[in-house]
Amino acid sequence: MAGVNTASITIAEMREFASFTPAEQRYIRRGLDIGLARRDAFTLWGRSPQECNSIRGQYVAYQELKSLRGDRPDEDSLEGIEIFCGKLTRLAAFDLAQDRIESFGAFRFLYERLLGAAIRPWLPSAFCAASALPQIAPGRRKLLLQSLSEAAATASGWSEREPSFYPEFIEEAAA
Repeated sequence: MAGVNTASITIAEMREFASFTPAEQRYIRRGLDIGLARRDAFTLWGRSPQECNSIRGQYVAYQELKSLRGDRPDEDSLEGIEIFCGKLTRLAAFDLAQDRIESFGAFRFLYERLLGAAIRPWLPSAFCAASALPQIAPGRRKLLLQSLSEAAATASGWSEREPSFYPEFIEEAAA
């Protein structure tokens, strides 16, 4: 019975990923390759010098993932919150400034996989803080903030189930 439940959860995650724009899908896959050290992103994703510069910046920004994975503060304490939230917000701001992530859903999907299920309670505040920064254009800021549902912003609890679907690069078939 557990296998059926796991399969249905994986299918739901695949459907959620399919609902994202092509740019979001591409950025999520690229981000997972960089953040989880799955593949050489320059070889796989670098289509232009500008994209290679973006990938280089993402490699640098994603160095924070190591400390974020190990330094998560206790949810019932304010001890260490400024360092953790500062790093998470800076990383979120980098990703949102790339203009590929268009919604909280896509942001959450990426970060759950980069940092694990335990990051979920921290994501709405990091997303709001990063979205509201002056580095994000006002029109885009509005769209990003509107994508965060009231339910996500005010959730009383978060699932501790780790994600099961990690999308990967798919070679285009030759015609």
